[in-house]
Amino acid sequence: MFFDKILRPALYRLGGGDAETVHDRTVRALARAAALPPVLTALHRRYGVDAPVSVFGLRFPNRIGLAAGMDKDGRALAAWPALGFGFVEVGTVTKLAQPGNPRPRLFTLPRSEAVINRMGFNNAGAEALARQLAAHGRPAVPLGVSIGKSKVTPLEDAVADYCSSLTTLYPYADYFAVNVSSPNTPGLRSLQDRGALTELLERLRETTLGLAGAAGRAPTPLLVKVSPDLTDNALAELLEVCLENHVAGIIATNTTLGRSGVVAAEEQAGKQQGGLSGRPLAQRAREVVRFVRTAAGDRLPVIGVGGIVGPDDAERMIDAGADLVQLYTGFALHGPGLVLRVNRALAARQGVAY
Repeated sequence: MFFDKILRPALYRLGGGDAETVHDRTVRALARAAALPPVLTALHRRYGVDAPVSVFGLRFPNRIGLAAGMDKDGRALAAWPALGFGFVEVGTVTKLAQPGNPRPRLFTLPRSEAVINRMGFNNAGAEALARQLAAHGRPAVPLGVSIGKSKVTPLEDAVADYCSSLTTLYPYADYFAVNVSSPNTPGLRSLQDRGALTELLERLRETTLGLAGAAGRAPTPLLVKVSPDLTDNALAELLEVCLENHVAGIIATNTTLGRSGVVAAEEQAGKQQGGLSGRPLAQRAREVVRFVRTAAGDRLPVIGVGGIVGPDDAERMIDAGADLVQLYTGFALHGPGLVLRVNRALAARQGVAY
């Protein structure tokens, strides 16, 4: 309640009502906190929950992850585990540094418990993220790296673009998320089509096997992040391609172009272009998770993301078939208290009391 009623409104007043300003200032503050071990210890004592699970060959201290987009360039990596996250996904990162789409491009719809973004993969580039990770190290929990296509790269050169980012960041990632589903990079979602996705995954797997062999270790898992706007037929075809190419898991889902679920009082704000996340996406995200689980069984573990703004949402996502869940909009709207509440609810299902 303190975060919802006092802290978040204060942050928005200080940020002139601009959601991206609030986001940037929050990440900068957490980056400063990440350099202070006593602060991290105190935060972990307050928010940490240990309820470990193993998924696609990795051990996670709990089921709750930070979704890509919150800390694109890995500026506050040590802070996220202290706030209770059991894994962190950075990015989406591209081969080339890029500014993203013009501002304003991030909009909060608090009554709908939703966010609209048209960020456009703004990031400092794969090489900059590699330097950041080399200098400051990885977090104390599994690190995922979401990779996407540079906007200026033609679609016919997309495979090389993804492979370059994967190669640059391979020494640091515990898993890679292949983002072919953002609605904010022109043409990107066409990479979910059978032919394009087959070529991309074949090359990424080939690259991964080569890098793993050279490093003398097992290949780093590749996951595919899917759109909630796919038809069932298109999603079934995508899953076939993933299974054929030994993908380690699915992240379901990215943001939606739909606007169902936006409350009437925010209907005008909801007309902003971009991907919608938060509560309005919850039902569809669970439907996609359930579809993946039914179609692929245990062959494709699932990270469920979309509309988790309370513990009940996380439990429903697990019930739909998710092995892990991720937060972004819920965290932005409700702060670390939500992470703690979700973690405790899911830990209780494992018989771990807090």
